[in-house]
Amino acid sequence: MTTPQDLKYTATHEWVRAESDGTLTAGITDFAQDQLGDIVYVEFPKAGAHYAQGAPCGVIESVKAVSDLYMPLGGVVTAVNEALAKTPERVNAEAYGAWLFKFKPDDPAGAGALMDAAAYDRHAHK
Repeated sequence: MTTPQDLKYTATHEWVRAESDGTLTAGITDFAQDQLGDIVYVEFPKAGAHYAQGAPCGVIESVKAVSDLYMPLGGVVTAVNEALAKTPERVNAEAYGAWLFKFKPDDPAGAGALMDAAAYDRHAHK
């Protein structure tokens, strides 16, 4: 499993990518999808809703387990990846390409406090 160097990571296995418009894109890591197994359903956060950092904001269901999706940073959800509603298995095939939602963070500098790839690898594989 590779961990892209250009992303930031949470202890709950979400990845975050900064976009040029100031929003952040989020998904689950390759490690997380591997642990979950075949993903069969995604319940997205509500677009337009505000979630606090670390708050449950959605659900990912696999053949092995149901897992909460957590908000990486406080902010307002601006979009969800509706295509995954019909093809949730894309998360297994391309964890870093199959984003789950986009959000406008309350504090744009907050992403800097998330883990880098090396720190996440140490966290995920301990």
